[in-house]
Amino acid sequence: MRWAVLLAGGSGTRFWPLSTPENPKQLLPLAGTNSSAEDAVERLAGLVPRERTLVVAGAGLAARLQDRLRLPPENVLVEPRAASTAPALIWATWEAQRRDADAEVLSLHTDWVVGDAAAFRQTADMALATARRHDRLVTVGMVPSRPETGYGYIVPGTPLDDTARSVARFSEKPDAATALDLMAAGALWNSGLFAWTASRLLAEVAAHTPEVGRAMPALAAGDVDRFFGDVVPISIDVGLLERSGAVAVVRGEFAWDDVGTWQALTRVRPKDTNGNVVVGEAVLHESQDCVVWSDRDPIVLYGVQELVVVQANGRILVMPADRAASMKQLLDALPPEVRDVRP
Repeated sequence: MRWAVLLAGGSGTRFWPLSTPENPKQLLPLAGTNSSAEDAVERLAGLVPRERTLVVAGAGLAARLQDRLRLPPENVLVEPRAASTAPALIWATWEAQRRDADAEVLSLHTDWVVGDAAAFRQTADMALATARRHDRLVTVGMVPSRPETGYGYIVPGTPLDDTARSVARFSEKPDAATALDLMAAGALWNSGLFAWTASRLLAEVAAHTPEVGRAMPALAAGDVDRFFGDVVPISIDVGLLERSGAVAVVRGEFAWDDVGTWQALTRVRPKDTNGNVVVGEAVLHESQDCVVWSDRDPIVLYGVQELVVVQANGRILVMPADRAASMKQLLDALPPEVRDVRP
């Protein structure tokens, strides 16, 4: 009955110039030797088999993902257009139920770094069991390690059993002061790892998410193009989880990071004695807390600190590490002939 849905949308623009539309973040070895997409599938071993693992991706990436992840062709669901996470997950869940009437679904992203695969599987198993036992949509909350302003937070409510609680409320990307207050109140990061039975998800969508629910007849008729043409793009968090009263949270007891910027590599890759992360050929002298990535020529840094230096795809990027989260503003300001790189 168990199915996994992997979301593989997005181009990972914050990892420019290494990430490109043809070779986006989820196919890059950002945290190790394998891509995060490959790690995501391997991590499911023993929990969900490959034949019941679905991947949702755009047309430009689908064939590469199928080949890299060694999935059956019918398990790669190609979005006619990008419409955020709610339509993608609802379509994939509907497809799982079409193939298995009693399907229960684990939803995850292909661009995470997880430190303990066994602990991940244990938590995912608990989330799926909670979804079945309490007939709820379940989100996995991670214990915050810092007042991160780029994540959503979950405020747990009343206990449902020894491992699960109801959700009192969500707080989406708070400022630093609010994040500290949330942490003090016991709030958890909203990891984006979800579990539900297909029947419960689709019932909650019909009740709470008209942006997608009104297009469901197209899925029932087998017309995926019309479904995506009729939906209003909306995330599963905003469109459903924040509206539904049937949501539970379980704690994730494993190291997790969504590796959203170049600076995040300092959390998931080994550092030298001066706090530098180096991938490829580089020499750093009297330099501290830098991230250096070279795909080709040696890079030399001397007497600097807290820089990101990247050489990839015929481009060189140099920026202060604390500006890594502002990559979109930089890309919007670049002329197309510089911004649009190809591997």
